Amino acid sequence: MSATEPVRAQKVTPISGFPEYLPAERIVEQHFLDVIRETFELHGFPSIETRAVEPVDRLLGKGGDADKEIYAISRLAADESEAKDAELGLHFDLTVPFARYVLENAGRLTFPFRRHQIQKVWRGERPQEGRYREFTQADIDVVDVGELAPHFEAELPLVMAEIFAKLPVGRMTIQVNNRKIPEGFYRGIGIEDVAGTLRIIDKLDKIGPDKVRDLLVDAGLTSEQAGKCLALAEIRTEDDSFVERVRALGVEHEVLDEGLDALAAVIRTGQANAPGALVADLRIARGLDYYTGTVYETQLEGYESWGSFCSGGRYDALASDGRTTYPGVGISIGVSRLLGLLIGKGLVVASRSTPSAVLVAVNDEEGRPTSQQVVTALRSRGIACEVAPKPAKFGKQIRYAERRGIPFVWFPGAGEVSDQVKDIRSGEQVDADATLWSPPAADLKPTITRVG
Repeated sequence: MSATEPVRAQKVTPISGFPEYLPAERIVEQHFLDVIRETFELHGFPSIETRAVEPVDRLLGKGGDADKEIYAISRLAADESEAKDAELGLHFDLTVPFARYVLENAGRLTFPFRRHQIQKVWRGERPQEGRYREFTQADIDVVDVGELAPHFEAELPLVMAEIFAKLPVGRMTIQVNNRKIPEGFYRGIGIEDVAGTLRIIDKLDKIGPDKVRDLLVDAGLTSEQAGKCLALAEIRTEDDSFVERVRALGVEHEVLDEGLDALAAVIRTGQANAPGALVADLRIARGLDYYTGTVYETQLEGYESWGSFCSGGRYDALASDGRTTYPGVGISIGVSRLLGLLIGKGLVVASRSTPSAVLVAVNDEEGRPTSQQVVTALRSRGIACEVAPKPAKFGKQIRYAERRGIPFVWFPGAGEVSDQVKDIRSGEQVDADATLWSPPAADLKPTITRVG
């Protein structure tokens, strides 16, 4: 190709599983992230950020799946001598890198250590509605040295309940279980493969009880054992009455007792501080193997088929250097997953596609410096605004503002003794001073509303 030959444009095609937002949608996302971050900080969770990659062997050892979960990375120019250094993978959640972060920095952290983390994560699964290869998660965790006080297992879901109450999402129910309940129950009826049974029970929402029963029997359980497992999973209460219902199944085991006591404490705390936000749901298992105690999943009312948007649990051995163990509990919002539903279904919208509340008109190019002085004065008082791109007829400048949802247009020198500003929705136009005028509080920033 000669130096003067034009480069032919390649056809641009989207890559599935990597969501990108238009400006109005991005405003919705930023509002959600702001509310989440502010609430995390209100509860005393400082922010950290961890690297995007971890050694593949660490990811595989902490609940990953080499064929489904992990994107391995390597340098294209790496030679054979660098092969071992290239065995890195993009993290599939934020809990595993957080555990590593705790181990590396334990000597400089104050325990119990709490943090929040809002970052991208990557999973190599098949993209589908609500599931992506790249997405944003928002996590909070608390870890301690040796032992972790059980009250944290009740406090973390309350933070999430507060966030959901602030966001225009509709009713979100945080479903809580304790892994010790099914573990003790299964052992009490003679089941040895507790982890395998949990993984099958975790499929209930996807395939239903009949197919789960078949899978349990295929895995070696008797019909009676499978029936009891399903009976346990059917228990769901908004108070601690689940304890009596489990006892009525006639199974005894000390681990079961521990789990029932722990879950009852969480549910009672939820009732006292956020009535109706937490329910005991004994079908909740969580697929990752590192959870050892309380586990959480959260569904949006009316969209239960989408599964969980907020999940997590207690882990006792995820962070350990062989001498000291740092047990923790964490819960995470799948921000991209939640927005995939709300934005994709048109359930949540922004009032405008720009932060600007005001468009300052331009009479002509010679007058642009005057318009620039107006926006400088408005911005100095925290009012987002911009200058019109062209000195077109005022009707065209107003239509430009309308297309972007900007509520006010400012006209320099339009009045006899001052500028004027127009609310283009009502048509009202009044004299205004850029050092004094402010828009109504509701118009200062874009608003996010639930429409469905």
